[in-house]
Amino acid sequence: PAMNTFPSQHATCILPVRDMARARRFYEDRLGLEVLGGKPDGKFVYRCGGTEIALFPKPEGTKAEHTALSFKVDDVVGEIRALKAQGVVFEDYDFPGFRTEGHICVLGSEKAAWFKDPEGNILCLHEDVP
Repeated sequence: PAMNTFPSQHATCILPVRDMARARRFYEDRLGLEVLGGKPDGKFVYRCGGTEIALFPKPEGTKAEHTALSFKVDDVVGEIRALKAQGVVFEDYDFPGFRTEGHICVLGSEKAAWFKDPEGNILCLHEDVP
């Protein structure tokens, strides 16, 4: 019998982008992701830990109102400071039961902070807390 290879040890998150050059500047210059390069189908791929992030050209963009990608970090406060220094703008929310303070919302056993890429994709930093 064939060996089962799922779930694999590798996953790719695919994010739609309207303007590839603008998106690449953000992911490379602001977030500093490791460039893997372009694919024949038009995607442009980065590595982040054991995951690949692929930007996919989509002229109509995205309408997602949820977090598309979350990066696990050891120190969310320090990462916010570092990314803000690179020009990343963090979101603040104030809804019943969901409020950020200093861009951070504590959700049970994690602290999280959100920001958007230039294409409107909602990205997140999260830190596990004991």
